Amino acid sequence: MPSLDETIETLRAALKLSPDNLPLRMLLGENLLASGRLEEAEREFTVALALAPSDLKLAVSLAQACFGNGKYSQALVIIEDVIRKSDAPPKAFLLYARLLLNEGKLASAQENYNQAKGLDPSLRDATLEERLGLKGDSGQSSIRENREQRPIGATASGEMREVEGAKDSAYGSDNYLASEFDDLVETADTGFADVGGMDAVKEQIRMKIIYPLKHPETFKAYGKKMGGGILLYGPPGCGKTYLARATAGEIEARFIPIGLHQVLDMWIGSSEKNLHEIFEIARKQKPSVLFFDEVDALAASRADMKQTYHRHTINQFLNELDGVNTSNEGVLILAATNAPWHLDSAFRRPGRFDRIIFVPPPDTAARASILRIILKGKPQENIDFEFLAKKTEKFSGADLKALVEDCIEKKIEEAMSKGSEPKPITTKDLEKSARSVKPSTAEWFSSARNYALYSNESGLYDEIAKYLKL
Repeated sequence: MPSLDETIETLRAALKLSPDNLPLRMLLGENLLASGRLEEAEREFTVALALAPSDLKLAVSLAQACFGNGKYSQALVIIEDVIRKSDAPPKAFLLYARLLLNEGKLASAQENYNQAKGLDPSLRDATLEERLGLKGDSGQSSIRENREQRPIGATASGEMREVEGAKDSAYGSDNYLASEFDDLVETADTGFADVGGMDAVKEQIRMKIIYPLKHPETFKAYGKKMGGGILLYGPPGCGKTYLARATAGEIEARFIPIGLHQVLDMWIGSSEKNLHEIFEIARKQKPSVLFFDEVDALAASRADMKQTYHRHTINQFLNELDGVNTSNEGVLILAATNAPWHLDSAFRRPGRFDRIIFVPPPDTAARASILRIILKGKPQENIDFEFLAKKTEKFSGADLKALVEDCIEKKIEEAMSKGSEPKPITTKDLEKSARSVKPSTAEWFSSARNYALYSNESGLYDEIAKYLKL
């Protein structure tokens, strides 16, 4: 019997011959999910959904991959859309229960778990019932006991966990710092030259971060300190994370990327401790760029939260940004979000994320530049990048990368089927792939448009309105 990895490779080979075969791609995604190769599974389910956008089971599978990857906000958006449908599969309610539990919404999580189990009794999960405080056949603890004894959180894989002795860890433990978070520190090997387009965004970052570092005397003369925060927002796949890493490379600073799973912990008080220790590492490594991805999940509006321990985490985040107990000078804080409208307004005050920058899909010139960067070093022949840029309106950087990958796969398939050497990539090849790869930014702009039209009293979304010509 072939191993799981062998099965995956067989499915990949079959897909090269039949890339639009939906059952094959779904099967590949499920096998990748089962093997724990979550990023790959996410990519396959995304492609499959483009082929069958109304397939709810596919959407649930994609949400499962996102959940396992720690992309809770993305998983939540997908699942909430699924459960609105009258024919939503039972697994959707089960995953929704896990996501709600991850957010501390116990009552709603219980309700959705019971609905999943009612639709399909085989979905019963004794471990999840224990987390939810539901009495089962084995006599699980009450809801009250569960709240007191089992604080809520999640690991990077999305599974709920208990941490032995986590409550006893104190702030500022050097041993803890060394063992838990030192591996997060990176040496950035990219700069702005590696980022296609985005000249206006780069200039704003230069003014806020780079110039104060390189010309401190000029800024000190006006009482300006090096540090502070920038919030990057815009559609997914438009280069926010890459831009943050390039910023660190531009100033030869340490880069410290932080995901939600590195902060949130199930024990009350532990998430605050994690935040403090992460900031301490950044302070010890200065100059450093501390980058928070999907920051809306960490800094969501406190007014919308019923759980006090989530509010405590946000308050700790604000205290660290303010440098309440120590200076943040030399610590440059960048954060990215796809949903700035979910961010607590306190984060936008001076000294925190006081510069908010819209990162739109690349314009025509930027798309040409990105395509040049992606295709660098690959066999090519007389490619008209300007022509291709005009053919890929609204494509994100990630969409352009997907376009090139699609083209390369087709060239390899052609070479394999003919038994010939791979031929150079041409403009025609890329144009063909551009017709099969659809831009992923439309859904985001659909939501953003509403905020720009109806929730823009402060002018926060003026750039979106300008971009959409509202």
